Amino acid sequence: MRAEWRVFAVIGGFLVVVTGVYAWLTDVMTGGVERVGTVALALSTLLCAMIGGSWYLISRRMPPRPEDREDAEPADGAGDVGFFSPYSYWPILVGLGAATAAFGIAVWQIWLVGVGLVLVVLSAAGLLFEYYTGTTRSSD
Repeated sequence: MRAEWRVFAVIGGFLVVVTGVYAWLTDVMTGGVERVGTVALALSTLLCAMIGGSWYLISRRMPPRPEDREDAEPADGAGDVGFFSPYSYWPILVGLGAATAAFGIAVWQIWLVGVGLVLVVLSAAGLLFEYYTGTTRSSD
């Protein structure tokens, strides 16, 4: 996780500089700071700081991975990475629900936002429990 938090630290530092330059340039060119872009860049900076900070805290609690060591060989990272569902349609439904909710916000139709959010919750539950088979009780 050390490599990841450093990437977000560099991006966050870049965004701090860009936010300041953007605010200054819009003030000089138009006579006032353009608020939407400045706020968007500032919030992007905070988002990078949040993700990078959480990964920094996680990286302090775990041993170095092969990606984090200078003396690591490619074979050190070999093996299973995890289980990934090969044929799942649930992510498509999650995206469709999120798009429906976003479209409902865009056209300001609250009922459409509700339909989209219900679809997101149900499809996220389906994705979560896709391979859940329940517990079996042994007959004594």
